[in-house]
Amino acid sequence: MTQHDSPPLPTRDPGASGQAPESPDNPGPSRAGRPWMPALLYGLGFLTVYLLAICTPWGQRVENALFDLGTDNREEAWIYPLSGAAYGSTPLPPMELSAKPTLMVGLAVIVVLTLVRRCWWQGCAALGVVILTTGGKVVLNSTLPRPDLVGAPENLLDQGFPSGHTAIPAALTLAAVLVVSPRIRHYAVTAGVLWLACIAAYSATMGGHRPSEVLGAALLACACYRLATWLSPAAAPAAAPDATRSPRALPVITLTLALAVALASAARNDTLTGSLVSAAAAFMCAALVWHAAVGRPAHTAPG
Repeated sequence: MTQHDSPPLPTRDPGASGQAPESPDNPGPSRAGRPWMPALLYGLGFLTVYLLAICTPWGQRVENALFDLGTDNREEAWIYPLSGAAYGSTPLPPMELSAKPTLMVGLAVIVVLTLVRRCWWQGCAALGVVILTTGGKVVLNSTLPRPDLVGAPENLLDQGFPSGHTAIPAALTLAAVLVVSPRIRHYAVTAGVLWLACIAAYSATMGGHRPSEVLGAALLACACYRLATWLSPAAAPAAAPDATRSPRALPVITLTLALAVALASAARNDTLTGSLVSAAAAFMCAALVWHAAVGRPAHTAPG
């Protein structure tokens, strides 16, 4: 080596500092250092839906027009025989009188899974998600004002923001993410998302809730889920990647089935527009919960 030659500069090893290189699975310090951001975004989404749909004249007119298209006539909905409103019919959980039993059974299942799998922090977070979502729904229903800006009929002023019936399946689905085995986690979310799509479409098409109210319930559940996972301590090391990796086609299959379920549950004989709007709101709820639960995994139960 001559006097003017210099040794080559050493290349930087991405793993030398103890941090893995940025990748889809490892978002890097810029994004991983802000775990509160998803909760904030879902909360802002909830506030935006409320302000636009409930607190503006044009937002109220749009949703009131849906009720003028026949959504106040329950018998025209295809899902009416399963609603519990029909004489002698068994309500589809959590509709009508089955809402509280469904919630109680869901909480009991979370407790049992927590005890069996000994995932204490995750179990507490799961209970927190359900309690925050359903309890928050009750508080918000009684505190959020619903101004009458367009002179709506009295029967259109009774609905509450957000929807309680939609909040139950959304909260229980997200709570299941925290306590079920990693091997079945994605399939549990799929089942919960399909259940949510059915109930959200049902609530909107039967006239019990406006589309903004079912969408607000899903956003509230997602915000509570991200808040609970942010505040809970880091979980123990999860199972091997092969145990938690879902089939590559599962998201497409899940969302396609959710769309089909939403369309079937929102179908009516008297209005195509109302059916499509209700189905679109239900599908958005399903997509939000799926993304919150699977899109960016949070602190989940160890394998």
